[in-house]
Amino acid sequence: MTYELSPEHEQFRRSVRDFAEKEIAPHAAQWDRDHHFPTDVVQQMGALGLMGLTAPEEFGGAGMAGEDGGFTSLCLAIEEIGRVDQSMGITLEAAVGLGINPILTYGTDEQKQAWLPDLVSGQRLAGFGLTEPGAGSDAGATRTKAVLTDGEWVVNGAKQFITNSGSEITSLVTVTARTGEREGGRPELSTIMVPSGTPGFTAEKAYDKLGWHASDTHPLSFEDVRVPEWHLLGERGRGYAQFLATLDDGRVAIAALAVGCIQACLDLSLEYAGQRQTFGGPIGRKQGVAFQISDLQVMLDASRLLTYKAAAMKDAMDAGRSVSTKDFKQAAAVAKLYATESAVTATRIATQVFGGYGFMEEYPVARFYRDAKVLEIGEGTSEVQRMLIARGLGLPVE
Repeated sequence: MTYELSPEHEQFRRSVRDFAEKEIAPHAAQWDRDHHFPTDVVQQMGALGLMGLTAPEEFGGAGMAGEDGGFTSLCLAIEEIGRVDQSMGITLEAAVGLGINPILTYGTDEQKQAWLPDLVSGQRLAGFGLTEPGAGSDAGATRTKAVLTDGEWVVNGAKQFITNSGSEITSLVTVTARTGEREGGRPELSTIMVPSGTPGFTAEKAYDKLGWHASDTHPLSFEDVRVPEWHLLGERGRGYAQFLATLDDGRVAIAALAVGCIQACLDLSLEYAGQRQTFGGPIGRKQGVAFQISDLQVMLDASRLLTYKAAAMKDAMDAGRSVSTKDFKQAAAVAKLYATESAVTATRIATQVFGGYGFMEEYPVARFYRDAKVLEIGEGTSEVQRMLIARGLGLPVE
């Protein structure tokens, strides 16, 4: 298997980069200051086709599955958007990976027809409600409940840290909930779609976050929320397996977002090191600066290759080629762990290169510094990735 990008992929990258530099980069700092979620730009990303890269043509997508490298294209788009604004990068990642893909993968024809066209076009967004106040990495501790009563699911509970869940264009949130108990008292977890505006479903006040200020993130509450029985996504009791598979794809996409962050740090540091003058010359001639920037290049190359490898494996799996789920899970965890931790290091280095200016919000490195930390947390923490990698190596780690 080769991880070299095709000419078509490179052309696609250039088109997304052009869009990002023209439509997002000039406004990213102001959106960050204002904590503004630009729904018009999100819809422009949809019009460009970025939301539909992995969706079939019948729902308005590009039909780029498997051999066409649709998932790799999605990772390239996330990387390029994230290179100028991590908030818009995570918006795209969540819109496709957590909003569209669960419905596309597990939905019935009726569910797909009801929601996918608007989601694929980018006119609407969907969220994925997994994390709870007492159940993050320990998803088995989910307390949200759904009881089937007279042909309706009655949902009660709460979710937190849910992306794309409370914007003016959010159409639904898919939530995991206890729908019963298995033998031994283990919870039966299922996945249920709850449309926005359903009585009892509230997207609470948006979080005041350290970073990702221009992305939409809310806690959610459900009080006797009633939805039709057909809003069950996939088989009853398969919610745990569904979200695990969803997170595998998401880890690669978050790695791509991290690659965009590292690329931005390298670009900004190179430019500044060539311009900033001290002791009669540019600071880039000093080994203390130049060597750190060299480290950025190493982290970028390694992170990008790990991410493209995992993305290529996903496309190969979708094409029916002989890539095992186990191998893909391992590659996804490795890419996510290395790329995200490298991104956090990269922002620290870039801020150091800028010196006192790096501490000023008028310079983008400060924004990237704030945005990077959550990359080590979302879609599975670094600790979870290490646990998955160790288990993939055959170690009986708990």
